[in-house]
Amino acid sequence: MQLLGAAEVRELADRLGLRPSKQRGQNFVIDPNTIRRIVRLAELRDGDDVLEVGPGFGSLTLGLLAAGHRVLAVEVDAALAGALMQTVQRHAPTRAADLTVVVADALALDGPPLIPAAAGEAARGSAQPAALVANLPYNVAVPVLLHLLATFPAIARALVMVQAEVADRLAAEPGSRTYGIPSVKARWYGEVRRVATISRSVFWPVPNVDSALVRLTRGVPPPTTATRDEVFAVINAAFAQRRKTLRAALAPWAGSATAADAALRAAGIDPRARGESLTVEDFARIAEYSRDGSG
Repeated sequence: MQLLGAAEVRELADRLGLRPSKQRGQNFVIDPNTIRRIVRLAELRDGDDVLEVGPGFGSLTLGLLAAGHRVLAVEVDAALAGALMQTVQRHAPTRAADLTVVVADALALDGPPLIPAAAGEAARGSAQPAALVANLPYNVAVPVLLHLLATFPAIARALVMVQAEVADRLAAEPGSRTYGIPSVKARWYGEVRRVATISRSVFWPVPNVDSALVRLTRGVPPPTTATRDEVFAVINAAFAQRRKTLRAALAPWAGSATAADAALRAAGIDPRARGESLTVEDFARIAEYSRDGSG
């Protein structure tokens, strides 16, 4: 299957009268070898249905289809979404039936769209994607990733391309300078690793920064009686004022510094510690305790 190169992407843009939008963080991959590398590093399994967010002109879409996967593509730009199926029919006509295109803002999805069964697969019905593979817009990468993991519980594996700095934050370990809210919240869903750096030269237009690939393998959330939202509320509070001790940083969440101190001690956490030293399991234990510290 022929993948899209620089000439094909620019030809598509000219035909559609489109130019990349900085507001939407649109930077399109124009190197077929990079697409093949992304698909390879995604470590998809045979039969995986894949969610792709922001397919753009279809470079990665074609790569995923070429690898034998059905793709649910979510694109906020109606013009790009309308052209995507035409691009697939032109470059991979035998795989067009394996593509479903949804025009939507990924952050507005409130339930998992299903991939319809292909012809001859009526018994299988429709399916939720088992994997997420996407070149995420720089400006909304973390919110989109976390929202999709929450919205699509069937996603077991994810490989996303994000700004290199964002990749460092997502993959950071407790105690490091870059460890923060994205690091902890991503670990609620599973193991996170930065697996590759992507040169800015493979994009059109060329961004001002390099990109990186982050792989997430879904696991079991920390054992806790608290809800995810309750745990995330503690995480937000702990990092709202990074330089403060947890006793002080969590005071607004708990209602007072005294209540925060009691909750931390009940959870087995030193009130003098700071948020960047805690694991997601630590935050889950803190969230179990109410403002009076009784649990």
